[in-house]
Amino acid sequence: MEVPTLVWILTIAGIVGLLLFDFFFHVRKAHTPSLKEASVWSAIYVGIAVLFGVGVLIFAGPQYGTEYFAGYITEKALSVDNLFVFLIIMTTFKVPRADQQKVLLFGIVFSLIARTGFIFLGAALINSFAWVFYIFGLILLITAGNILKPKNVEEEETFIVRMARKFLPATEHYDGDKLFTVENGKKVLTPMLLVMVAIGATDILFALDSIPAIFGLTQSVFIVFTATAFSLMGLRQLYFLLDGLLDRLVYLSYGLAAILGLIGVKLMLHALHENNVPFINDGQPVNVVEISTGLSLSLILGILLVTVIASLVSPKGKAKTLISGARRHAIEYLDLNYETDINERERIFEKMCAEEAMLKKQPEKYKRYIRNETEFKALLTRAHEEHEAALEREPTR
Repeated sequence: MEVPTLVWILTIAGIVGLLLFDFFFHVRKAHTPSLKEASVWSAIYVGIAVLFGVGVLIFAGPQYGTEYFAGYITEKALSVDNLFVFLIIMTTFKVPRADQQKVLLFGIVFSLIARTGFIFLGAALINSFAWVFYIFGLILLITAGNILKPKNVEEEETFIVRMARKFLPATEHYDGDKLFTVENGKKVLTPMLLVMVAIGATDILFALDSIPAIFGLTQSVFIVFTATAFSLMGLRQLYFLLDGLLDRLVYLSYGLAAILGLIGVKLMLHALHENNVPFINDGQPVNVVEISTGLSLSLILGILLVTVIASLVSPKGKAKTLISGARRHAIEYLDLNYETDINERERIFEKMCAEEAMLKKQPEKYKRYIRNETEFKALLTRAHEEHEAALEREPTR
C-alpha cells in the first residue's frame, strides 16, 4: 500500500491536533467528566475512527479497509484491558479523580510515541527477516496464556518507580497536578510524577503484545499506525465512561486471550506459508491454509460479542455490576454540592440503597469480588451519614 507523503503529513497533523484539542479544552483545567461528557466525546472519537476507516475502504480498497477495521477493533479491545490496569494503578496511588485526566492523557501520548517506535522497528524487521512472523506469533500465543493469569497490579511500582522513591526526594502528598512541590524547604517529587512513570512503564509492556497483534492482521505500516493511534484516541473519555463498567466485564480476559491466540495462529500459518528458515521444511514454504483478514475480523467481532454478553448475564457479572453501581452512586452522592436539591439527592441515594440491598442478598462467594472491602463499606457509611445530615438540614431551608 503506497501512501503519499502528503497523506502521512495530514494524518499525523490531524492526530496531533486532536491531542492538543484534548489537552487545552478538556484536561488543562482539572475536573471530573460527567457521564454525558464522557459518552459524547467517546462517540465522537469512535466516529472519527470509523470515518477514517470508511475513507481507507473507499480510496485503498476492501482489503485494506478490512485490515484497518480488524486492527482498530483488536487494538480498542486491548485498550479496554489496559484501562483496567490504569484504574488499579491510579487507585493504588490514590490519584485525585479530577487529576486523573492528565495522567491518562500523558499515558496516551507516551503510548503513542512508544508504539510508533515499535511499529517502525517491527516493519523493518519484517521487511528484512521473514522469520520474525514466527517470533511475533510465539509472543502472542504466550501472551494469550499469560493474560488469563490474575493481574497482580499491587506490584505495579516498577523498578524505575522503586528507584525513584529510594534515591530521589518524594512526598506522599499531592499538590494539585504538579509534578514537583516544596516540602520542608526542599523540592521533592509528588505522587503525580511517580504514577506517570508507572503508567509509562506499563504502556511499554502493553506495546509488546499489541504491536505484534496488529502486524498479524496487516503489514501496511500506515494502517498499523493509524489503527493504533485511533484506538488510543478517546481512551481518556472511555476510561470515565467505563469506570463503573470495567468490573462487569468478568470474561474480558478470556475474550482477549482468544483473540490474541487466533492472531498468533494466523501469524504462525503465514510464517509457514512464507517460510525460508533452513530447519523447517528445508527452507521451503509450507503449503498451509491461511486465515483471511475478513475471517479474522468476523471471529474477533464474534468473540467480543460473546464475551460481553456472557459477562453481563453471568451471576458473577451481575454481582460485580451491583458492587460497581453502589460504589459509583456513593461517590456521586458524596460529590454533590451542599445546595443540591433534596429530590436529586433522594434519586441518587435510592439507587445506591437498592444496589446495596441486592448486594446483601448475593451468595457470600460473590462478595469477595469487592475491592478494598473496608474502604467500600466506609464509603457507603459516609453516604448514609451525609444523607441523614441533608435530611436534617432540609426543614430549615
